[in-house]
Amino acid sequence: MNARALRRELIDSGFQELPILSEHAVALDDLPPIHKDPFDRMLISQARVEGIMLLTNDKILGKYGRPVRLA
Repeated sequence: MNARALRRELIDSGFQELPILSEHAVALDDLPPIHKDPFDRMLISQARVEGIMLLTNDKILGKYGRPVRLA
């Protein structure tokens, strides 16, 4: 399945996209420097700001604690 088809199926199933907001970028300052990847850090910041869980199998991200949950 290509990315466009997958996106369409997810949206049709009720999933909502989460835009990156300036609030998410500002909240990066509150994250300890556990993980160096800027994209992964942004995901954690978004999860914290939005009050949602980030489900991952990355054990390094798991060191952040809530809202990260290891799968």
